[in-house]
Amino acid sequence: MTSSPEPRVVRIGAGAGFAGDRIEPAIELVREGRLDYLVFECLAERTIALAQRARLGDPSGGYDPLLESRMRAVLPLCVEKGVRIVSNMGAANPAAAAARIAELAADLRLPGLKIAAVVGDDVLDVVAGSTRPLLEVGGDVASLGDSLISANAYLGCEPIVQALAGGAQVVVTGRVADPSLFLAPLVHEFGWAPDDWERLGRGTVVGHLLECAGQVTGGYFADPDVKMVPDLARLGFPLAEVSADGSAVITKVEGSGGRVDVATCTEQLLYELHDPTQYLTPDVTADFSTVRFEAVGPDRVAVRGGGGRPRPAQLKVSLGRKEGFIGEGAISYAGSSAVARGRLALDIIAERFRLTGLAPEETRFELIGVDAVAPESLVSAFAPMEVRARVVARTRTLGEAERIGREVEALYTNGPAGGGGATRLVTPVIGVVSTLIERELVQPHVIFEAAL
Repeated sequence: MTSSPEPRVVRIGAGAGFAGDRIEPAIELVREGRLDYLVFECLAERTIALAQRARLGDPSGGYDPLLESRMRAVLPLCVEKGVRIVSNMGAANPAAAAARIAELAADLRLPGLKIAAVVGDDVLDVVAGSTRPLLEVGGDVASLGDSLISANAYLGCEPIVQALAGGAQVVVTGRVADPSLFLAPLVHEFGWAPDDWERLGRGTVVGHLLECAGQVTGGYFADPDVKMVPDLARLGFPLAEVSADGSAVITKVEGSGGRVDVATCTEQLLYELHDPTQYLTPDVTADFSTVRFEAVGPDRVAVRGGGGRPRPAQLKVSLGRKEGFIGEGAISYAGSSAVARGRLALDIIAERFRLTGLAPEETRFELIGVDAVAPESLVSAFAPMEVRARVVARTRTLGEAERIGREVEALYTNGPAGGGGATRLVTPVIGVVSTLIERELVQPHVIFEAAL
């Protein structure tokens, strides 16, 4: 008598949950997680707008600044263990990112490594100057005028599936919906049909649980004496063991820091969720309302339920626009009467604005440690022994923004006694708004590269 074979499971690890995430947990996942796929999710709305601006300055740039260091850290080990990589680190320039990965692979003596770039999310030429409505602020795209610097449509999993079917060991994309990065390997491995809404919905649930990496293993969850998380300094990132029906177990590498339980999974399921019955993605209208969690072992949570209905007819487009500059200045006061001296410093800066005719579009005056977070009506009678006076203003011009920090710095010898540690900073502001585009106007395609 022969035993029945074990049901097939695909193991997907989350290597990053944002652009600046740690790399050690990804290495740990590849080394000890018995992965089939490693996914780096590194692209927020504002990140791609910044990447577009970087590409304007350097046509060969515009991809994730940590792309090279991440690839050097994991590529040899992934090749050794047969782990395929999917990432949106291509940001504003997936083709250049793929070319750079090919160069790195050659440098690492990984000849023949096949890399795919998913392109086509850049729809600036299609939407610029159009009457498409802006979803958050009213008006239309044309009203943005010359301030509009980027327009990226959210792609789904289909072009990534195409790249994997073409043999790519590394797939790098631009703007793709975060859960779609994780859904693509499942569609490729299990052969789910593009209208199998039930399974696509369940796969999207898995992707949503993994997309922020450490958030489902206890990061962004910890709250001392309320929600304890062990060994956060060694926080392990999650992996999912996914079955052909879309059910899964969320877990992490044994011995790594953090925790995986029903509470962490529940918090992550609710993260950035509006209507749980209609979680819109380019692939499916997913239904999270029927998801059920069950602890099935230490740091192991089974995910069942979930589903989906037909995908939206339109794709969301993230629009990046120039919104001036932010100027900032800060200075500290310590000892007795620190609060009074900090208040005086802020009053002086406000008066200096009036005297010199500086009229920022928005301003914020605050004492960090007193009223930077809590409203003034809730400020305690307790007077702290140290405060930091901070002035932040959004301005139309770079010159105006630079003046903010200079005025604060001048308080050294023109303000209250005992100021120290002045800093100043100027940052260009890239705002993000959204519109919609007909699906048929977006034409993603795949470019293959191979390491020599």
